[in-house]
Amino acid sequence: MAIFTDDISINTIIGPEAFISGDLRIAGFVRVDGDIDGNLETTGRIIIGEKARIRGNVTALAAIVGGIIEGDVYAPESIKLMASSSVMGDVMTKKLNLETNCILHGQCINISDDQEFEDAVEKLKDFKAVRSKAIITGTAN
Repeated sequence: MAIFTDDISINTIIGPEAFISGDLRIAGFVRVDGDIDGNLETTGRIIIGEKARIRGNVTALAAIVGGIIEGDVYAPESIKLMASSSVMGDVMTKKLNLETNCILHGQCINISDDQEFEDAVEKLKDFKAVRSKAIITGTAN
């Protein structure tokens, strides 16, 4: 039996008073209005509300961000940063939409060609792995 994930209706809601500590893997469309201290991964789309705060990486098919993310955002289909959003991390997508007054502090990969996009993402991941290893061992300048 195949698992059906509806890409129109929201499958999971993390409410405004919720606080989650730890990594989450969710199937389908997700809306976050609370706080998450950990990575969030979904197979569908994600909406991060204005009051939401996430300290960790976000992985989704597509993302609309209205809140604060301290971490990377990987959404190959699209990422939209609303005016109220703040992302302190890298964003990787094929289609990027930035509203006036949003904050993006990090690197951006925005390539529409599938193969070029995947190559650029792998290069960035390799760079980050080498950089973090150099910092841990104390060999970075």
